[in-house]
Amino acid sequence: MTTFSDLGLSAKVLSAVSDAGYDTPTPIQAGAIPPALERKDVLGIAQTGTGKTASFVLPMLTLLERGRARARMPRTLILEPTRELAAQVAENFDKYGKNHRLNIALLIGGVSFEEQDRKLERGADVLIATPGRLLDHCERGKLLMTGVDLFVIDEADRMLDMGFIPDIERIAKLIPFTRQTLFFSATMPPVIQTLADQFLQNPTRVEVAPPSSTAKTVTQRLVATGSKDYDKRAVLRDIIRSQADSLQNGIIFCNRKRAVSELYRSLERHGFSAGALHGDMDQRSRMSMLQAFKDNKITLLVASDVAARGLDIPAVSHVFNFDIPTHAEDYVHRIGRTGRAGREGAAFSLIAKSDKKYIDAIEKLTDTKIEWLELETSQSVSDEDDKAKSKPARKPRKSKADKEKETVSELQEDAATVEAVDVAKSPANDRGKASSNKRGNRNRRNDRHDNEPTPVGFGDDIPAFMMIELKAS
Repeated sequence: MTTFSDLGLSAKVLSAVSDAGYDTPTPIQAGAIPPALERKDVLGIAQTGTGKTASFVLPMLTLLERGRARARMPRTLILEPTRELAAQVAENFDKYGKNHRLNIALLIGGVSFEEQDRKLERGADVLIATPGRLLDHCERGKLLMTGVDLFVIDEADRMLDMGFIPDIERIAKLIPFTRQTLFFSATMPPVIQTLADQFLQNPTRVEVAPPSSTAKTVTQRLVATGSKDYDKRAVLRDIIRSQADSLQNGIIFCNRKRAVSELYRSLERHGFSAGALHGDMDQRSRMSMLQAFKDNKITLLVASDVAARGLDIPAVSHVFNFDIPTHAEDYVHRIGRTGRAGREGAAFSLIAKSDKKYIDAIEKLTDTKIEWLELETSQSVSDEDDKAKSKPARKPRKSKADKEKETVSELQEDAATVEAVDVAKSPANDRGKASSNKRGNRNRRNDRHDNEPTPVGFGDDIPAFMMIELKAS
């Protein structure tokens, strides 16, 4: 059996790995570390939760033992799609690099530029960044990339989903062409393969699991539910209660940030220990919430896909898909939060009728037929959910043409009403009672200049045509 000592890592790294309690590398680590130490480009493909982060952190630590960083000129660069992933990689360097004296700089949003500038000024052996913040520093003239000799692109398929590919191409042009590149992804669709061909030179391909496969240790189930959010919330609560014996903690995924906030508040109202995590939260709140979940201070974390990629929380026992992801690859990443490192896990997905096409795509991608769970629901809904049910349906929106017709009709009715009121108040109306209505109305027009104040708008001069007496026909 292969051990870490067989991979060519330095004594300092081996000591830190041993202290962390590991002695046997995962397949992706055993395949990627040796060529990385030989300064070869590596294309690593493995399902989430298989140890991809250590596949580049450990060889980088060994290679960085020789040399020294200069101010504002980092020696290595690691790109991550989200702040949480970047912070997690930095934690791995702290853990495995405890025997090294390396400067680690973390460039992510939500942190002041001044603090990051101070770290860059001291010189960064390892620069871990999200693409946007890295380019911000480059454009401010605070960073030179000409000293980078090892470039890591992590979670490449997520980079594609988040629209970072143009930024990565810009960054790659700032780095020397002779760099070494390590490219990792959990899925490898054709567009990612094309991207890899663009960035890598004769890479060593390390593929330890079929692309887009899910861990065999994760039990997957589908649960039928209605399409309304209050129906889904009731079903979710029943699932959580039914899993009470095995549920240590769980992540609940929603597609929208607003749904995250609403579901989080609903769970709290029903007495569940819950927290929320989404992209609109400030960085400090996001990190503190994530740490509280890791420390078991909260049991359920309601999150958007910001928590779906690469976050290493080993003890997650359950994953719940409150909303089905519209991209099948995201399903693989979501349920990969559980069943990590050989542990058993469970994933439950709430399915409405409109979700069938997404489930079909997921089953096709993963080549797995997911079983349905027969759940005896309590049909319990909260007071606020009852109110939501009892709310009258909104009236259908009216077209612009209908609104214009109604406005014209209302104006005509108002005009008729005003004219009727004027006639009732007019002294001429009394005189008109002696004759027919038509004759009275015509006389009223003639008498108005004698008995009534001048109408507003004409001043003292009344147009001549207003003075002409109309003859009866």
